[in-house]
Amino acid sequence: MPELALKKPKRRSAVQILHLNTRTRILISIIIAALYIGIVFIWGVSMGPSNYAIDYGAKLQAPSASHIFGTDYMGRDMLARSVKGMSTSLVIGLVAAVISSIIGLLLGIASAVIGGKFDKVVLWLVDLCMGLPHLVLLILISVMLGKGMKGVMIGVALTHWPELTRIIRAEVMQVRSSQYVQAAYRMGESRFTVARRHIIPHVIPVYLVGLLLLFPHAIMHEASITFLGFGLPPDSPAIGVILSESMRYIASGKWWLALFPGILLLLTVIFFQIIGDDLKELLNPTTGNL
Repeated sequence: MPELALKKPKRRSAVQILHLNTRTRILISIIIAALYIGIVFIWGVSMGPSNYAIDYGAKLQAPSASHIFGTDYMGRDMLARSVKGMSTSLVIGLVAAVISSIIGLLLGIASAVIGGKFDKVVLWLVDLCMGLPHLVLLILISVMLGKGMKGVMIGVALTHWPELTRIIRAEVMQVRSSQYVQAAYRMGESRFTVARRHIIPHVIPVYLVGLLLLFPHAIMHEASITFLGFGLPPDSPAIGVILSESMRYIASGKWWLALFPGILLLLTVIFFQIIGDDLKELLNPTTGNL
């Protein structure tokens, strides 16, 4: 009997290896960023007031083994206070970004599907909101609602939907002209049924990426208006409050009061941006599929 020829293992092409490496890099990057954000959030939410309690005997101490981030003018541990403030910003950013993204999703789909005068009204609202100075509009809404967590949350939610609305509308307009959607209309399906069965599943990836990319904007704007005195009250452990208080002591050499909370805020925003950009790349057929 002739000997059976051994099958040689298939070699991966350079394109497949590149895609594998790209996908692996993206997944590792997302996991690292998610772990950082998750640790900060869980640590801050589960932290009690005793961790950043007032201790006048330890006020304005530089970073040391006992206080890694140093202490503030009331002797409160800056590491615990910064992590607690960052978790507060994450909660506000989560609620505000979800509400704002849902508004953008509904208006974007409805604008493209219904069309006509409704589409013109939505586009007019988008242009109106994007034409106004963002931070000024956010401050006005927050002040009218009494500031605090409620005012900041609603203000951020009502000012971050226009750009996502425009992106989703453009995506729906593209899907609406496809053959299978036109065939569904010819078969007698209503606009609501077409939107539920064919359009919404198509725009969900765009929506998720847009939702993630709203987080850094929401967190930064919350910290900004709180820093300016139009957001959370001074007695709350918030990053904006911490940075605002630190301005009075930087000139006297107390650099750690602003440096470490600022780095924590910057890292959180960067990691959210990384997750959003990597997820967008992962969902891209040219890089996400092997």
